[in-house]
Amino acid sequence: KALSVSNPVAMEARQPRRSLQQRSRAKSQAIRRSRRAIKERGPSGGGVANVVGGGRRRSTVEGSKVRGTQCGALAALKRPRQIGKAPNNDDDDDEGFQAGCDHPREVAGRPQVVEEEEHSSKVKFANQPLERKKRQERLFYSEAPFPKPRPNKRRIQGEGGGENEEDLAGVMVSNEVDEVFRGAKTDLDKYLALRGLHARNPRAYRRLLVERTEEVLPYIYTPTVGEACQKYSNLDIETTGLYVTLEDRGRVLEKLRSWKNGNEVRAIVVTDGERILGLGDLGAGGMGISEGKIQLYTAAAGVPPDQCLPICLDVGTNRESLLEDPEYKGLRRRRPMGVEYYSFLDEFVQALRAWRPHCLLQFEDFGNHTAFVLLGKYRNQLCCFNDDIQGTASINLAGILAGLRLKEGAFSEQKILFHGAGEAGVGCGELIALALSTWHGVPLPEARKRILFMDSKGLVCKSRLSQLQDHKVPFAHDLEHAPDLLQVVRKHKPTVLIGVSTQAGSFTEEVLRAMCENCNRPLIFPLSNPTSKAECTFEEAFAHTDGRCIFASGSPFPPLTVPSPDGMGQGTTYHPAQANNAYIFPAVGYAAILTEASCIPDDVFLEAAKCLAGLSSDEDLERGRLFPPFSKIRETSAHIMAHLCQFFCDEGYGTKPQELRTGEEADWLQYV
Repeated sequence: KALSVSNPVAMEARQPRRSLQQRSRAKSQAIRRSRRAIKERGPSGGGVANVVGGGRRRSTVEGSKVRGTQCGALAALKRPRQIGKAPNNDDDDDEGFQAGCDHPREVAGRPQVVEEEEHSSKVKFANQPLERKKRQERLFYSEAPFPKPRPNKRRIQGEGGGENEEDLAGVMVSNEVDEVFRGAKTDLDKYLALRGLHARNPRAYRRLLVERTEEVLPYIYTPTVGEACQKYSNLDIETTGLYVTLEDRGRVLEKLRSWKNGNEVRAIVVTDGERILGLGDLGAGGMGISEGKIQLYTAAAGVPPDQCLPICLDVGTNRESLLEDPEYKGLRRRRPMGVEYYSFLDEFVQALRAWRPHCLLQFEDFGNHTAFVLLGKYRNQLCCFNDDIQGTASINLAGILAGLRLKEGAFSEQKILFHGAGEAGVGCGELIALALSTWHGVPLPEARKRILFMDSKGLVCKSRLSQLQDHKVPFAHDLEHAPDLLQVVRKHKPTVLIGVSTQAGSFTEEVLRAMCENCNRPLIFPLSNPTSKAECTFEEAFAHTDGRCIFASGSPFPPLTVPSPDGMGQGTTYHPAQANNAYIFPAVGYAAILTEASCIPDDVFLEAAKCLAGLSSDEDLERGRLFPPFSKIRETSAHIMAHLCQFFCDEGYGTKPQELRTGEEADWLQYV
């Protein structure tokens, strides 16, 4: 019901659209002014009669009678929005800032009168009973200022029921934040912009993480997280994780129990920063990789953020540049060795078992030798795994299985060459050998003979046995030593070439062309991270194999468009597959959590690989997508989780929740 334009009070109430912050600030001010007015005048003083409900009621404003209007400071909050007008920045009072509110203007010496809205029956004013005032305030501050998207119906399970993703449906990322994100000049700027959003508005950040995973993944994880870890101490950021240092010895359990929301934690990613991606010892900067990995549990598997905890074990660093850096925030000492180091690690693990006995523990980016020792010692004591060894192996195996859908020849007929023999490479080799043994009945020693490794000194073989680290020994075959990759490719004729060496450019044109001489469609997997460490690019692999290679990389590469032979049309676009562990470890981890698994055996990673390899459509495979796009990561993870939950329970590693009826994969798919 419109007011007369001649009414000065109504004219004052008609204001330009103000910013989100101004509107929020003004609502808080209006509520406080209304309460002060009531306190000064009393319930019946001052001549302010409030409107309750949406009907026509008489209200008096300083002796003036206005029909059908809402009076008082709170009524001004419900004025119609005026789009496209410049904001008014007169008010300098920042007290009471919250998001999502309109900004009223106070008329000097008198309350406001504004138009009555259709839903005014929902508005309760200042001298109503306290419960009504609180309910009215909740109405103001719970209204989402952005359109409500279609919610994801899948429920996130957790203690206390978890949080329904429908609750996030009204939490949208504002245009202002989008502009900041897209206006960032570098990848690191985007990383910092996302961290800033996380700090300011965790729910909006989570919505962004869930709805636009494919877009933000390169900035919260590889390749950008590597640069962030290198500069972690120099960046103006506040960690979201927990540091446990050597100085905490004897009270690690107390340190863990002091963590906020400690009773909610169900998944932990821990690193000691010794071997971050392909960048080496970054000390306390390793926290960045734990933070990045843990967010993927939310983005890919739907684990609520308050159930995830990134941890960095700060035991010092052996990198001189960090020890000499005045801004380095970690312990300024060299890393301990032997008993001192492993006793500290054992205290941490035992403290974790005492604190959260059913919690998942993911080891991340430990040194090569340390990683194998820790996994071997604790894998049967608690629910844990090493993503660098087992997760990388699983995604690699999934890539091979998916790639074989495009070429002739069985899995058991392939010969595989790894360029690099660190924890990632040997872990992949062991899982492939286990797959050959489990699925094709090939004896394990014979299966290993179909897998070759090269390290910095050349082909891993028996003549070098005395010089080899323990984890390489099973793959030291009775072969002639060769120091050069090209020589090995030509002599032993592998059909699958996998790079885990962090040696950029090591897959040369000659090597790639030699692979095409061995088979019609070779599998080329440069898996080293970050992008700067990849053995070759997608464009190089495509060009030097005449488009015949089946490609997957560890870091993302842009798609490649090949013109049509006749020059007509738009050509064909090929999308390089990214063999990202994010397809595997969140699903494995959350399946273990849901079933309260006692341990995570290697068979679980075989099942995860087999399930993932079958999820890509034939059309996607022809365009180079060995795995479903990251835009479908939640659906992909749900299928893998359902398969693994059934496997955990069927094999006796986990238990079925009581509310689940049959425990069949279809029921699990609905459950997760």
